Amino acid sequence: MIISRRGTLALSGAALCAPFLSSGVLAAAVHDVQMVNNHPEDDTKLMAFYPEVVRAQPGDTIRFLSVDNNHNTEAFKNMLPEGADHWRSKLGEDFELTVDVDGAYGYFCTPHKTWGMVGLLLVGDVSVNYDALKSVRQRGKARARFEELFALADTMLTADA
Repeated sequence: MIISRRGTLALSGAALCAPFLSSGVLAAAVHDVQMVNNHPEDDTKLMAFYPEVVRAQPGDTIRFLSVDNNHNTEAFKNMLPEGADHWRSKLGEDFELTVDVDGAYGYFCTPHKTWGMVGLLLVGDVSVNYDALKSVRQRGKARARFEELFALADTMLTADA
């Protein structure tokens, strides 16, 4: 078999990249979050993100999927790590967000925030703002839902340690 110079370069490049791809250094993950009217695992939760807490690394993509109409995702301006960009998607449309800044991110569905449709992203080293997010005051069902989400997040973070 004869390999051209271009083929040799391609094989060499693949060989050089292989250790990084297998170690995850270059490979970023995609995390799907469904925006739903009924939580698929809990009949008592209406208007929800699923999953409600996502553990990710810097460079990962969060893909918000509009499973049911009239939902979106928007960051709480006071629940973002320093240097992270605020986002707000359009109602009823899928949305992708690449997270590049370590920390915890709180978000909600604009028309259903009062129903407690909130979520939490845990990206890389969350210690930069995690405790500050826990102290952000919420109202109504969002407050109760965040209490549940932080309890779940605490469990996830303990398991990571």
